[in-house]
Amino acid sequence: MTEVIRSRIGVNTYLSPQGSLVDSITLESLQNAVNQAIQSGEIQLILDLIKVPSINSRLLELLVEWRDQLLPKGGSLTLVNANPVIIDVLYITEVDKYIKVLSRNTQDDKTLTEPLRYLNQRLGNLLLQEQLVNAEDIDKALQLQAATGKRLGTILIEKGWVSETNLLKILGKQLGIPYINLRPGLWDPAISTLLNPEICQRFMVFPLFKVHKKLILATSDPQDLHVFDEIRKLTGFTIKPVLAKSEEIARQFKESIDIDADINMSEYLTELEEDFEVMDNALPDDYTAIDEMSSGSPVVNLINALIQRAIRDGASDIHLEPSRTKCRVRFRLDGILYEVMNPAADLHPALVSRLKVMANLDIAERRLPQDGRIQVTTQGRAVDLRLSTLPGIFGEKIVLRVLDKNKSLLEIDKLSMTQQNQSTFIKLLKRSHGLILVTGPTGSGKTTTLYAAINYLNSIEKSIVTIEDPVEYQVDIVNQNQVKEMIGLTFAKILKHVLRQDPDIIMVGEIREKETAEIAVQAALTGHLVLSTLHTNESTGAIARLIEMGIEPYLLSSALIGVIAQRLIRTVCPECKTTYVASPEEIERFNWQQEGVVRLSKGRGCPLCYDSGYKGRIACHEILTVNPKLQRLIVKNPTQDDLNEFVKESAMKTLYDDGIERALVGKTTLEEVTRVVSYE
Repeated sequence: MTEVIRSRIGVNTYLSPQGSLVDSITLESLQNAVNQAIQSGEIQLILDLIKVPSINSRLLELLVEWRDQLLPKGGSLTLVNANPVIIDVLYITEVDKYIKVLSRNTQDDKTLTEPLRYLNQRLGNLLLQEQLVNAEDIDKALQLQAATGKRLGTILIEKGWVSETNLLKILGKQLGIPYINLRPGLWDPAISTLLNPEICQRFMVFPLFKVHKKLILATSDPQDLHVFDEIRKLTGFTIKPVLAKSEEIARQFKESIDIDADINMSEYLTELEEDFEVMDNALPDDYTAIDEMSSGSPVVNLINALIQRAIRDGASDIHLEPSRTKCRVRFRLDGILYEVMNPAADLHPALVSRLKVMANLDIAERRLPQDGRIQVTTQGRAVDLRLSTLPGIFGEKIVLRVLDKNKSLLEIDKLSMTQQNQSTFIKLLKRSHGLILVTGPTGSGKTTTLYAAINYLNSIEKSIVTIEDPVEYQVDIVNQNQVKEMIGLTFAKILKHVLRQDPDIIMVGEIREKETAEIAVQAALTGHLVLSTLHTNESTGAIARLIEMGIEPYLLSSALIGVIAQRLIRTVCPECKTTYVASPEEIERFNWQQEGVVRLSKGRGCPLCYDSGYKGRIACHEILTVNPKLQRLIVKNPTQDDLNEFVKESAMKTLYDDGIERALVGKTTLEEVTRVVSYE
């Protein structure tokens, strides 16, 4: 793949790197592209960072050097589409004072100058102005300061009268020093090791970036000048402090330690919960505690740390991907992959072997894919990990699916349905017989909806049988069965035998082929309530799909009673949520002229949401109920166009309509709804 895409529009030359500018190959390609452009007389350069997740100190130095080369020639350098992390890096290093930066949303651009009213004022007065403390607390703190000699801010934090975050923000405004939420991407791994670890721990500082002779240093105490003097003597660099919480400095310092076979991983694992345990699959009652392994292999500790962090952050999948120069570790959070770590490439085989041991797989088999299961307990709850390996040219790729049983939504009230949709869904579930289908792509929450329906229907008076592949969550009273295709125990075969077990309700995990579909339809016609899933894009697609499978339309029209289509959309992060007024174009596009002023929400990006602006997901739904008119249409073997026309005439609320409603009430954004589902 091309490392840097170069294009020319008018007098402007666009350079678009296709990867992280921490990577030496991509950085070298960009440097060559810039040099070629300048040598060709192209001096109006625009650097598009849309595909760049992170940058390092070398790039920052190059940006300043390129600007100095272009300025005498009458040229310019502009950065566009930088993500929030890169915006913060440019801000704290002051590179944005020399180079024009346009973020992906101009409303998110940094304000480079704080109001002068903050400068050179007393800290106590500023805290009172911002109503962060009251006068009585300030008086008490001043008295303690006179008695102990401690700083005012330290006393206020120790007494709990003000949070460290609020104090540092005000202190930053008072001293003209930036305050940041320190997180991965806001420090250069090559610079973080510039100081001796003992010095960093003793002074509670953390090197972030170096721009020529200026060292950007994170600290929670910007007034401890002798610390800066000592570091300046050690490094020979001018010190530029930025403010960050002490706990964030400590955490990022631990994560900055290089992970290799010689390192003591016990320092990296200080965040592990003591009750985190790995369950031996062969002996379910035999538990091995992670804290007992801390003196063992660093690889063991690293794997345990990754699993715990994934569970803590709410990741649904863990990806370990080898490449030529490094191993990439990514978490899938709310449907999106985020890079969290880059161990050395030679460490990857050891990580794979450790995971195979945990899953009781053959560590010597590296040519064929393997599947396994790992069980862990943490914070008093059990978590299943489904492991899948796939051989590639650089080694085996590993994916771990995280199944946190405590996070499962087994109640209809928690499916995030609108009141109208929930009422319709419950009416369908109260029917004595018929086929109910849940449709959507992989990962859209279909199984969760089925479990919620089973939990709603579950009672001692009913016989409920499920056929699943695999059985993800165990439900009391319900008879659950696992498909085992290797021995011929398929959906269809189990379903045939289930019908002889006198069931009232049958849940089929997925209808994959004609035989299962035929038996499910026959079961629905003979007095059973059957629930299942299909992989179709919309509710009407389920009808067309079953007819294509060979189900007779007249049988389907009698058996099918409802189809629920759904998607998962990300919700706005509550920590960084902001509101704005909808633009005239949006008002016109969505026909909101009668709504008056429409306020929408978005997230600016923060450490809690990995700078995405989103945290968590909710489902949007469309429910197609089969009425006599639709039954008559199904009998005629309709096309997809016929079914779409029926939906328009019936004024059914579609997935897109449901998503837009969620955006209007501030739960998600228009961009997210359009990304996941759009009928336009």
